[in-house]
Amino acid sequence: MDPYRLPSTVVPVRYELRLEPDLASCRFTGEETITIEVRERTSEIVLNATELQISTAVLRNDQGVTHRCPVDLDERLERCRVTSPEPLAPGSWRLQLTFEGVLNDKLRGFYRSTYKDPQGRVCTLAATQFEATDARRAFPCWDEPAFKAVFATTLAIAPELTAVSNTTIKSEHLEGGRKIVSFHDSIAMSTYLVAFVVGELESSEPVFVGGVPVRVWCVPGKQRLSAFGQRIAAFSLGFFQEYYGLAYPGDKLDLLAIPDFASGAMENLGAITFRETALLIDERAATHAELERVSDVVAHENAHMWFGDLVTMSWWNGLWLNEAFATFMEMLAVDAWKPEWDRWSTFGVSRAAALTVDGLHSTRPIEFTVRAPQDADAMFDVLTYEKGASVLRMLEQHLGPDVFRAGVRDYLRAHAYANADTQDLWAALGRAAEEPVPALMQRWIFEEGYPLITVELEDDRTVSLSQQRFTYLPAPPGALPTDPAPWHVPIQLRVSAGGKANSVRLLLEETRTRLPLQPGFDHLLVNEGGHGFYRVRYAPALLDRLLETLPSGMSPIERFNLLNDAWAATLAGLMPIEDYLDLTGRFRDDRDKNVWSVIIDSFHWLNRIARPEDRPGLEALVQDRLRPAVADLGWTPRATEDELIRQLRGDLIRAMGTVGNDRAVQRQAAEHFATHLGDSQAVDSNVLPALVSVLAHCGDEARYNDFRARFQSAGTPQEERRYLFALAGFQRPPLLERTLASALGSEVRTQDGPFVVSAVLQNVHARSLAWEFVKQRWDDMDRLFPKQGLRRMCGGITALATPELERDVRSFFESRKIDLGGRVLAQYLEQLRVFTAFRERALTGLSRYLQHIPRVS
Repeated sequence: MDPYRLPSTVVPVRYELRLEPDLASCRFTGEETITIEVRERTSEIVLNATELQISTAVLRNDQGVTHRCPVDLDERLERCRVTSPEPLAPGSWRLQLTFEGVLNDKLRGFYRSTYKDPQGRVCTLAATQFEATDARRAFPCWDEPAFKAVFATTLAIAPELTAVSNTTIKSEHLEGGRKIVSFHDSIAMSTYLVAFVVGELESSEPVFVGGVPVRVWCVPGKQRLSAFGQRIAAFSLGFFQEYYGLAYPGDKLDLLAIPDFASGAMENLGAITFRETALLIDERAATHAELERVSDVVAHENAHMWFGDLVTMSWWNGLWLNEAFATFMEMLAVDAWKPEWDRWSTFGVSRAAALTVDGLHSTRPIEFTVRAPQDADAMFDVLTYEKGASVLRMLEQHLGPDVFRAGVRDYLRAHAYANADTQDLWAALGRAAEEPVPALMQRWIFEEGYPLITVELEDDRTVSLSQQRFTYLPAPPGALPTDPAPWHVPIQLRVSAGGKANSVRLLLEETRTRLPLQPGFDHLLVNEGGHGFYRVRYAPALLDRLLETLPSGMSPIERFNLLNDAWAATLAGLMPIEDYLDLTGRFRDDRDKNVWSVIIDSFHWLNRIARPEDRPGLEALVQDRLRPAVADLGWTPRATEDELIRQLRGDLIRAMGTVGNDRAVQRQAAEHFATHLGDSQAVDSNVLPALVSVLAHCGDEARYNDFRARFQSAGTPQEERRYLFALAGFQRPPLLERTLASALGSEVRTQDGPFVVSAVLQNVHARSLAWEFVKQRWDDMDRLFPKQGLRRMCGGITALATPELERDVRSFFESRKIDLGGRVLAQYLEQLRVFTAFRERALTGLSRYLQHIPRVS
């Protein structure tokens, strides 16, 4: 028997589930009747259960046959085996089970979350998080996505509490001092999508979308923060119904903000759960980035109601199909809701993160074989979400948006209420496009990496385009040479000749192709529109011609890609550091937020590899590049500027005051922050986080204590997060020791602790201190932090980019035999190697370059 896959001789059809949680004792009891279909004559039923005590098991059929059965629990395999005294005939049976369990503090399964109400009273609520395989911690079940069934849930709760589940309430009455809340039947769905939340909850007034009520739920005192999330929820629900051509499959849509939540959100059908920062927000005080995050996450989860919930992957290797498509759809919806945000252009930053990981030898295909379900946990990463969404966007642009949508509609109609695989989607898109989509997408999905497109001018009449896999490092010693088939690369070029520009589309299926040029050729741009998931490297002569068109000759996303590809080439040793730094000087007059994000991020990495004696020169370089833009934008917004410019202002001020260490900016930051304390509306919401970061960077103990107090008394989730992470940005070691200690203490939520530690690891003034803390407290963090959070925390090791620290990092993880799941740790270690090797290769050139940067007193 497969230790990871349940046998299909017996399958569930319907669960009648009753749970009685006791928030005071943090325990729950349960009973369920599962209607099952016995497909083959058998004496045993195998299903999933763990961390439960099952007291009785009874089997009945419609002919009156009843069997009381022993139950054998196997905690190692997370299974229970119900054995019948007589073989069960094929047909319909009912399995009745009674059980009990603990409301754990691990943020998975059926767990408890605590918070303080407006009066300062500590309160508890119970919530669920079942993806990927944690429904089995709440009730015995067939905990695999292919075993879809109908759920009829009943919750027996204290009378003063509220219960929410996947569907609307069917009935509610008092019984034996408990409130019995029964919910209508769900659609047939997978166990990981079941949800129930119990506690003191308040809801917004419903907004109806095509007859479906949309509400936001939260703990008391926070309803004032629900309006923005409810608006994007209502808009995106209507948008998706129109796009998919199918009605929403639920009878209501509740969005629930949970104080303790390991992920950003979870797409439970009709009862989506969120981390508070991803749903609740004060629109007047929030930054553009914070509003964008709430919009993205809400739209993402709504997209899942069809793509994931209505049609579900058959097994966890298809997880990308859920998450990548929801990421792609969130962009479509938010871009339609707020076109002025230019969301597809700003998505370029997310795509760049996927390009970074996918440029490693330790990357993985978007879809790969998953044997053990826990291996799927490591798939919740940028390759699943951002690379997957980027590849879908590239395909959509290649096929055409209308054709792509027609294929998606065909796919959803064909597999509604059932399960499907990647090839099912490709088949539907292929039918709509009348193109061999499976052949086009094969390597993008089932093999790792992506191409580097090299563009060279052969003569005045011909340009060549060639493809090879992009990697930051040479192949490791002993690696077998591979010669896979080339990618099928949809390429769009803009070719300018005689002052006239034309768009050219081609599908690069070979290693190299040649393109004839018109007489009077001026320049060309590869990846017009910026939708391709590949990097471009121009021969120097072609790059020089292209740079002459700055800034108006390229769109913001095209300029972003040009810079991002150049920085990647520099890290890979394909471009000298001096050439890259010269290139940044060509963008002083640029005013695009995303373009500057590449420059600022690269300066942060240079700060991590620089020697102490080089830092004054690096600060001067940062000031030289940023000062014109900071002077142009000033500190206060103008009436005519858009949201992206307002966000850019904050980004520039933060960089000038931190990595640029500009004393004048630091003084002005203190003055503006003091003004803000006197009048909370006096400082633009996009500038305030920058002020906090700058003041933390140059702050003393008094400032630290002030920010810590503001974290503890914050009025919104965003404000709480802002001041918490500011505590990781100070420079003084004693202050950062306090920050690290707090990450494992009671004042920082378990969901946030890993990210605080990661932030200190990335603080160049404290990384050695933070790394010693990680080594000493690893066992405590492994026990306390959610596994997903622990994985994210370890991403901070990529900033330990010195040979000494790298050796120590590798020694620690190897000696402790730590496994973060999948290839996650290998990717972190390879990224560390990339930056350490870059340091060794580029440090001399960087030092020499910085000597010629003028200092401003």
